[in-house]
Amino acid sequence: MDLVRHLRYFVVVAEELHFGNAAIRLGMAQPPLSQRIKRLEEELGVRLFDRSARQVRLTEEGRLLLGEAREIVARVERLRELARQGQGTVLRVGVPPDLAATVLAALVAAFRESSPDVRLAPAEIWTADQVSALAEGAIDVGLVRHPVTAPGLRYGQMLVQPQGVLLAEADPLTDVGEVHLADLAGRELLVPPKEGEPGWHAEVLAECRSHGFVPAQVHEGAGLGLVLAGAAVAFGPKVEQPGLAWRPLLGSPIASRVSTAWRAVTAAGTEYAAVAVSTLKESAGMSDEGAVPVRRVSRRPGMLA
Repeated sequence: MDLVRHLRYFVVVAEELHFGNAAIRLGMAQPPLSQRIKRLEEELGVRLFDRSARQVRLTEEGRLLLGEAREIVARVERLRELARQGQGTVLRVGVPPDLAATVLAALVAAFRESSPDVRLAPAEIWTADQVSALAEGAIDVGLVRHPVTAPGLRYGQMLVQPQGVLLAEADPLTDVGEVHLADLAGRELLVPPKEGEPGWHAEVLAECRSHGFVPAQVHEGAGLGLVLAGAAVAFGPKVEQPGLAWRPLLGSPIASRVSTAWRAVTAAGTEYAAVAVSTLKESAGMSDEGAVPVRRVSRRPGMLA
């Protein structure tokens, strides 16, 4: 657990005494904020707030902790500021943990070429945590996966990446040209964590259900070990990896939509956003939103090719 980040959440909720208002101030949804306060309480072994339908109040333990928490958060932010001053110009960016290493390397190289005087400092964090990090000033620019709702954020150009299905190379569906989602019936599914990618998580599962695929079990994570073992399937762009096979989905029903995101406009951030668009198009096969034609699924669900 990132204790300093959770203490910052505590301080904001303590100042607002309203989870909804605190969530807006932090630029995040209310349920994840409530979960993180609960996790902090579990970590500390005390109850920090008395909650009722009408009001939120600090407990005696919460009141005693508040001053110390404010001081810790302020000191850490001061340390970060001093570190940034000693490093020269640094652009702190968030990227999804499941972004391919080759794509991240291309992004860093392209930005270094376009802005040699600015050092790029990428952090691999999921969309929900990027939203919080942007609100806290822990990162300058994010690369987020939509749908995402965050008051106060501004977004760059939307890019779309159709997803195929990743299978173990011994899976019978590797002999199929295009896979219908219903063909995956009975299989387990690996998706990014719901807490980190709530919008994408809900969208993928809804799309699966609407096309006749209800996973036997849903696993959360970024690694593909379960897929390699033949224990689950996953959705993603085409990859070349021993033991894995990739097949397109009939009708391209699942597509990842990403964009840069920021709160404050800077020259370095604007340049990074432009570099990200060109790099993601060239290295990750992404396209402008609306440029990918949607094909209707005409065959009967569950019928193999």
